[in-house]
Amino acid sequence: MNLTLKVWRQKNRNTQGGIVDYQVKDISPDMSFLEMLDVLNEDLLRKGEEPVAFDHDCREGICGSCNLFINGRAHGPEAGTTTCQLHMRKFSDGDTITIEPWRAAAFPVNKDLSVDRSAFDRIIQAGGYVSVNTGGTPDANEIPIPKEIADRAFEAATCIGCGACVASCKNASAMLFVSAKVSQLALLPQGHVERKTRVENMVAQMDKEGFGACTNIGSCAAECPVGISLENIAILNHEFLAAKATSNNLA
Repeated sequence: MNLTLKVWRQKNRNTQGGIVDYQVKDISPDMSFLEMLDVLNEDLLRKGEEPVAFDHDCREGICGSCNLFINGRAHGPEAGTTTCQLHMRKFSDGDTITIEPWRAAAFPVNKDLSVDRSAFDRIIQAGGYVSVNTGGTPDANEIPIPKEIADRAFEAATCIGCGACVASCKNASAMLFVSAKVSQLALLPQGHVERKTRVENMVAQMDKEGFGACTNIGSCAAECPVGISLENIAILNHEFLAAKATSNNLA
């Protein structure tokens, strides 16, 4: 396939960026989207031009690094798929593809298509963990957990932290991400010890990072590549209200 790419180029977060047009030829429909970008960068290097910066790591749909806005959709046109698992067969010969970074104040652009998602790391540091020293690794069956609860916790734990929920939300809200991390631990007995301080601290850090408020549009869940449910936001709201009702921190 021969394609026209309209790629966002930006030197750093302090400079103004813009769309630059590129042509790529002889793209195999079996290539992944990132492999197609590799071809573009090889062409640019041969011409002595600077390659396009973009984030990637595992290229297996696990790490969440491949955060691209493709033709106006987070991770591209295929539902339930990360950018690295999106294949060029989803496009046609002669197509024009617009490629942009995530758009959110809390995700500043590092360069070109690469954004700084360290705000998510700071939210996790604020409370997305179990801090109790539990000693050695316990036997898997030592703490009985009903299968329904275990399944719900596992589904929340599948969040890969890619940021598609933020990028697709008109308010740039991180509620789906935060709720998945809160639900994952709040549902399990191991996470009950500090569930109140956890949700208070994580929500406070989310607000501090500059993410917007949730208005229940649902675009976050619609564009999530791993299918995190909106039910987790309801769990987060329940946990937060319960924590505030009995908290010593009235701020």
